[in-house]
Amino acid sequence: VQLQASGGGWVQPGGSLRLSCAASGRTFRNHVVGWFRQAPGKGREFVAAIRWNSRHTYYTYSVKGRFTTSRGNAETSVYLQMNTLKPEDTAVYYCAASQTIIVSAYTNEDGYNFWGQGTQVTVSS
Repeated sequence: VQLQASGGGWVQPGGSLRLSCAASGRTFRNHVVGWFRQAPGKGREFVAAIRWNSRHTYYTYSVKGRFTTSRGNAETSVYLQMNTLKPEDTAVYYCAASQTIIVSAYTNEDGYNFWGQGTQVTVSS
């Protein structure tokens, strides 16, 4: 499956953005879709994941209550709604997918075998 992340941009602290991850070549059915981010000079960090079939979601502590990942109506779309954004959320955001990843590996980028290109999110005043 090929992934395309979009929706990034510049926003002031406290603002919101919605990122989209679109799949082509196959649907997200039976996949886990993960969101990761990479800030300048840092490694890639897990943000959130959603298990497509069950809609179960998982979040890193720093974004709980502020970010929500969800399925789209089409089986080829996943979203990451980001509210109350902070300067420390500034990063390139990536979506990734896997059909075989296990729950204990959701936060590990090595568990995902499909990746989209990143989309830049900048939070500053």
